[in-house]
Amino acid sequence: MRPALRSKVDVHVVDAFTTTPGHGNRAGVVLDAGGLDRGAMQAVAAFAGYSETAFVLAPEDATHRLRVRYFTPTAEVPICGHATVAAHFLRASLGHAADYPLIARTGAGDLSVGLEQADGRIRVSMMQGTPHFEDPLEPAVCAALTEALRIAPDEIGSSPIQIVSTGHSKVLVPVRRRAVLDALQPDMPRLSAVSAQIGCNGFFPFVLEGSARKPLTYGRMFAPAIGIDEDPVTGNANGPLGAYLVHHGLVETLGKLTYPGHQGIAMGRPGVVHVTVDRRGTDGRMSVSIAGDAVVAGIRTYAKP
Repeated sequence: MRPALRSKVDVHVVDAFTTTPGHGNRAGVVLDAGGLDRGAMQAVAAFAGYSETAFVLAPEDATHRLRVRYFTPTAEVPICGHATVAAHFLRASLGHAADYPLIARTGAGDLSVGLEQADGRIRVSMMQGTPHFEDPLEPAVCAALTEALRIAPDEIGSSPIQIVSTGHSKVLVPVRRRAVLDALQPDMPRLSAVSAQIGCNGFFPFVLEGSARKPLTYGRMFAPAIGIDEDPVTGNANGPLGAYLVHHGLVETLGKLTYPGHQGIAMGRPGVVHVTVDRRGTDGRMSVSIAGDAVVAGIRTYAKP
């Protein structure tokens, strides 16, 4: 029997990767999603209208503490960085801090989530999946992509345009100058067409600044194929970017590197993702984690039509 949609569902509104309401990336969080099937969650996410809404559910077995499902206004996605920060910040703020660290089951697998104390505030940290690098995009696809982004070819950096995933794949596009990045006005239908061609929905043009040992990045993330023309601050883009920078020798880790990834500036919703890439394991493989602050911005109630 399919569970019926409850007559009312509370959606908590949380801004992630910021401490300032109205900045960062806004997510919806449903803390008790028991009794909601996929269609019901999709209806609530469409009502909320945020790039992602997280639905917290009871565990399936003893290997994890809880489950989280993530929905854009139009589709379910396996995982979402800012909605993860939002959901676990909210739980910790409402009396569940002692639960952490914990394992949360997501569509991208089991996720280790912890809490840090930063300037008296709760900061949520999470491991991401093992980085996976696809081959650099073919020249013809790169040309179609740069045309869709409306960026001149000579403004593309020297490192490759490449799909990288730590759980939810993104196309990483190096850009030479921040002025160009901030001025981008992509052709969204053409970006959606490139998504269909390559099987990846998120495009993350970025600029690398700072030094090799103390880098900082600026990025923007476009995903029109799943109903998100632009996402303000994206954990599942900044994490893969950290792996990409290390993989291509663009930064120096000395075993471990943490740096700030800035996003949302062009949208007037600035936020920061704290990215850590660690290569100190005995097998030499990279592990990637991200961390972020959050602030509660309100609550909305979905009423069944």
